[in-house]
Formats: sequence, C-alpha cells, structure tokens
Amino acid sequence: MKIKAKVMDKEGMDRALTRIAHEILERNHGTAGLALVGIRTGGVHLARRLSENISKIEGVDVPVGALDITMYRDDIASRKRKTPMGKTEINFSVAGMTIVLVDDVLFTGRTIRAAMDSLMDFGRPKSIQLAVLLDRGHKELPITADYVGKNVPTSNKEAVKVRLAEEGGKDEVLIMEKAEG
Repeated sequence: MKIKAKVMDKEGMDRALTRIAHEILERNHGTAGLALVGIRTGGVHLARRLSENISKIEGVDVPVGALDITMYRDDIASRKRKTPMGKTEINFSVAGMTIVLVDDVLFTGRTIRAAMDSLMDFGRPKSIQLAVLLDRGHKELPITADYVGKNVPTSNKEAVKVRLAEEGGKDEVLIMEKAEG
C-alpha cells in the first residue's frame, strides 16, 4: 500500500484528544460515574490518553478498561488473517456507569456493535457513548460517534492507518491507497 495523505500528526492528535476530553466532561457534567473503555489495540492507548487529559483538567482519575472483541465479531469465521485474542481488562463494575467506548477509527460500525455486545457481558451500564479519533464514513450499521477527533471521508479503495507512539511508531494518521486487484 502506498501513502496517499497524512491527515493527522502528533500535534493534531493531541489537540483532538484534548478537545474530546473537554466534550466528554461537558456532556457528562464532570467525571461522576464515568469510565473509559478502549477497544484493543489502538482504542486502549487513546482511552488512556483521554483519561490523562481528563485528569489534567479535572484533577480526577477516571477508570480505564481494555476490551477485546475478537469472539464477538460477526466476521470471525470469514477472516483471512486470524487475529490472536487479546485480553479484556475491566477492573471496575460497569453497572450503572456512563461508559465511553474509545476506538481509533469508525468505519462500518461493526466493531462498535461487537464492543457493545462484549461490554454487556460485564453488566448494564447507565449509558454507552462513543469516542473515535477518526470517522471515515461507510456505515453499515446505524452507529454514530458522540465524540470525533476528525471526519475524513474516504473511498473503499483507501485504507486508514493509525500509528501510535505506544506501538513503537510516531503519532500519525495516514490514508493509504490499496493495491489494485
């Protein structure tokens, strides 16, 4: 795949995550009953960054969990590349909480549907909200993010690559041109 465009750099990510943290606090009137749950893998790193931003703003630590959705995917049997299962780590009760699911890219909505199914196995939250770094369109399910770092309309001939410092790269979001065929 060839890089077509860089749509976000480290500074852009930092600004987007700071803005999303403020929006989460404003919508929820603070941190009471609030927790962040990142979808493995990129969403977990972004959830931790959002938690750090919220802590800087409010002086309160918000619980952060990590959610593996592998077994909840609706395409698990048809995937060419088998994804190894990650670990779900939710060390707090989700019952009655406002949970902000965090992911790097919102595309078809199927990952978020799987995440909600998985999350419900841990209890019944008061509400579930969605924060994404990038919304690229192409929804197949009626799922919309409550908090979006950046909307970037893409074609189906393009892929989005989110690189994060926590994964050994530098913070950036790239639009990649898929190879023909």
